[in-house]
Amino acid sequence: MNDERKKALQSLKTARGQIEGIIKMIEDDRYCIDISNQIFAAQSLLKKSNLIILENHLSHCVKDACINGDGDEKITEIMKILDKVISR
Repeated sequence: MNDERKKALQSLKTARGQIEGIIKMIEDDRYCIDISNQIFAAQSLLKKSNLIILENHLSHCVKDACINGDGDEKITEIMKILDKVISR
């Protein structure tokens, strides 16, 4: 596992901890704004992790596929991901 994936994994583990904390906050009937702020923080970590994974994919998988003449499929995959981001 390369360093970038380790960073993504650490962000995901932190997000998991935050989500577990959010669940407890809801169970404890905590203040809604505090819960909402924690949800935003968890979403931010998920986005950060996804960006790291996608950047790694572009830098390695897509780049290698393009160099080897097999880039069309990888580009289509990236376009599908971008469509999900833009459509939201």
